[in-house]
Amino acid sequence: MHSATLSLATRERSLAALSSGLELDVLVIGGGVTGAGCALDAVTRGLSVGLVEARDWASGTSSRSSKLIHGGLRYLEMLDFGLVREALRERGLLLQRLAPHLVRPVPFLYPLRHRGWERLYAGAGVLLYDTMSYSGSNSRGVPAHRHLTRRGAVRACPSLRPESLVGALQYYDAQVDDARLVTCLVRTAAAHGAYPVSRARVVGLLRDGHRVTGARVHDLETDQVFEIRARQVINATGVWTDDIQSLVDEPGPVQVRASKGIHLVVPRDRIHSTTGLILRTESSVLFVIPWGRHWLIGTTDSDWDLDKAHPAATSRDIDYLLERVNEVLATPLTRDDVEGVYAGLRPLLSGQSDATAKLSREHTVASSMPGLVMVAGGKYTTYRVMARDAVDEAVRGLGGGVPRSCTDQVPLHGAEGYVARWNQRRRIARQYGLTVERVEHLLRRYGAAVDEVLHLLREDPTLVEPLDGTDDYLRVEVVHAVSAEGALHLEDVLTRRTHVSIETFDRGLAAARPAAQLMAPVLGWDAERTDREVAHYVAQVDAERIAHDQIDDQAADAARLVVPDVVPQVALAA
Repeated sequence: MHSATLSLATRERSLAALSSGLELDVLVIGGGVTGAGCALDAVTRGLSVGLVEARDWASGTSSRSSKLIHGGLRYLEMLDFGLVREALRERGLLLQRLAPHLVRPVPFLYPLRHRGWERLYAGAGVLLYDTMSYSGSNSRGVPAHRHLTRRGAVRACPSLRPESLVGALQYYDAQVDDARLVTCLVRTAAAHGAYPVSRARVVGLLRDGHRVTGARVHDLETDQVFEIRARQVINATGVWTDDIQSLVDEPGPVQVRASKGIHLVVPRDRIHSTTGLILRTESSVLFVIPWGRHWLIGTTDSDWDLDKAHPAATSRDIDYLLERVNEVLATPLTRDDVEGVYAGLRPLLSGQSDATAKLSREHTVASSMPGLVMVAGGKYTTYRVMARDAVDEAVRGLGGGVPRSCTDQVPLHGAEGYVARWNQRRRIARQYGLTVERVEHLLRRYGAAVDEVLHLLREDPTLVEPLDGTDDYLRVEVVHAVSAEGALHLEDVLTRRTHVSIETFDRGLAAARPAAQLMAPVLGWDAERTDREVAHYVAQVDAERIAHDQIDDQAADAARLVVPDVVPQVALAA
């Protein structure tokens, strides 16, 4: 096994290998959940693999989801049984084998508003959902659903207005720290021999006649441009799929449209409940999801054709979610209760309807020309199936003779040994002077890889203190993010390796400088570089807050784009 550490040294080794002129079997473009899944699938079949991402791992859609691993209960209503069955099978795999440290059951209450027929109708759907979640002899990994009276529902969720429901159903799905899952995928792929490089933007595709033979890549950290040779290139860039396809000057077999969904983050004490909620809206469903010491409320569904890197939530979006959730809450939420807001883009296969909610969540794999495979659409939950299908197509282009996918048998980094470390949590707490609750929080983030974090604590016990401005994360986690998890910028740490940017009312401003000072010695930053990273983060927060006060997408987009992407090191030094 190779090193699973995503350090600066690892990045340099990967860059050297990719730019050496040697031909890879597969080059994957896109470091979201699907691209990272493709890299892991290909490398565990014995192929040589490169993975490049234009920004940070999971910086697009894959860190801005509802953070659910679910079958999609509403797809049953659309009679999309195949998609639901597939997603429920993947949910079981992630819960029980692949990532039990990151994926866990979460309860949802579905309030009933009509007597008689609605309980029968919705109850039949949830029963079918539970039944479909069994895969052979495997248990579904979550408790069964149950019916509740109005009194039982209000007991489970005291914040509900009793007059807003006549009863309820409670069922279980699963949730995930989406950005951490992607980091674990990349680290697992690296451990098996893949070459991952973030902040490396594809600026051209190499051709030999009608065949794609690799990519031209701009390393944004060093401002170097180099070529990567590959027998097969997989385009797994989500909402950027058409942009990569345009580099060969030929239309792709399908087009991908972006649908914007936003989420609000509010403190846990604002809604008194032991369960999440799922509510019907006029166009979709609304989730209220338990998230540590917070709630996630989302999502919206609107067409988006502006900046893909930084989709902006508007004042109208925020008010819409507050209005919908307040329809059932006894104590309404206000804008003052909102700690964080984030917006993401769903990559939808276009061509079926003008309403984005009805566009396909199925995925498509196609090869528009020899050497180039495209995978698009799909759901976060089914990333592994999408990756398998994309690599299957690439293998056909390689001429076959490659083993079948085995990723259903490959636990992600931190999964193996997790249960044993969980059972030892009290001993770990005593050994390191931590509370059991703190150790549990670390185990749910790192699994058995918590030992990497504890090793850093042994080297520097001062890192045991919480990061300034937040009680949920320790100083050691910042150091671990840059030394082992590939974070190159302050934004990477505060928005994806941790979620300080959406879990604090100041959006991480108090944590910014202390975090940057912890990162500096590991990444070799001087005082000027540290100052610039902090200034950029502060400007980004200010721009997002201004965007959230705008009434429409165009105004919000313009406000957010005042601050560009993170400035690379070479530009800072210039």
